[in-house]
Amino acid sequence: MSDRLIATSPEPALLELENLSKYFDVSKSLLNRTIERLPKQILKAVDGVSFSIKPGQTFSLVGESGCGKSTVAKLVVGLHKPTGGQIRFDGTNVADAKSIAQNAALRRRWQMIFQDPYASLNPRWRVHDIIAEPMRVFGLAGSSTELSKRVSELLEQVGLSAMDGEKYPHEFSGGQRQRVSIARALSSNPEFLVCDEPTSALDVSVQAQILNLMKDLQRDIGLTYLFISHNLAVVYHVADMIGVMYLGRMCEIATPQDLFRNPRHPYTRLLIDTIPDLEMTGKAREPVAGEVPNPINPPSGCSFHPRCPLANDRCKSEIPKPIHSATGMVACHAAEEGRLPAPQTVAPA
Repeated sequence: MSDRLIATSPEPALLELENLSKYFDVSKSLLNRTIERLPKQILKAVDGVSFSIKPGQTFSLVGESGCGKSTVAKLVVGLHKPTGGQIRFDGTNVADAKSIAQNAALRRRWQMIFQDPYASLNPRWRVHDIIAEPMRVFGLAGSSTELSKRVSELLEQVGLSAMDGEKYPHEFSGGQRQRVSIARALSSNPEFLVCDEPTSALDVSVQAQILNLMKDLQRDIGLTYLFISHNLAVVYHVADMIGVMYLGRMCEIATPQDLFRNPRHPYTRLLIDTIPDLEMTGKAREPVAGEVPNPINPPSGCSFHPRCPLANDRCKSEIPKPIHSATGMVACHAAEEGRLPAPQTVAPA
């Protein structure tokens, strides 16, 4: 059965991932493997991930470092080719776009905002050229006057000055650089933005400014976001749907309200317990125990079972199937068998 989140409304999805996989061959060279009699080593970074995002929504992927979130982001924008599964954008299978023109027509409709604003901008280019480059690549630039006018509009749209176009990236703070990155992403008039932890490298006060800017742009332009983060407290305030990943697989999908009020996967519950309890409610907490297993040699059955307080023999031998409901999806034997205790969760302030 496909692990795709069943749509609860007739509105078609803008982005659909179905059983998406990405495997990396991390083996030693053939000569070394032959001498040492070693098998190939395959890292399953993404292993059968499925979800959909409707126009105007923000879908957030969360999980610990190494769970495959950023690999999903790179697969969506074409920086990696999938090993298996499908990526459909606005009903079109991305793999079917064979010609340069077809690829350009699709790729213009999405852009990516990277995690590190210090590394994602060319230090030798002025900000004007950085923002104008996508317009030149996709043939959206008219005369130099029109191009400069559009760059100035974008800079002002993200809260900077038109005069900032003459500066270099090193002349800006981290938050200002991320605003430049957002302006560059908007320059091709995209409908869909993939945001790979866009605030994790910024100070907390600046994070709030960037998140507010992104929400304002979404409201004003009608953007759709795939928002990657490891911070559940952040995605609670920005997401319409949240997907929880662990070791390359999807554990749970739900709205923020349902996820925090009634988390159905033990891993989700443990993640929520790591959020600081600012109201000091005194509720019992069970921090995430153990380490993420080696993805080259993952555990059998449910990959979370070595760290799960509810694991039984079935969890150790059988991969859980996705269980769909009107509010989302969960892949957990304990949830299927009704072994989950009542949650004691509090939504972040």
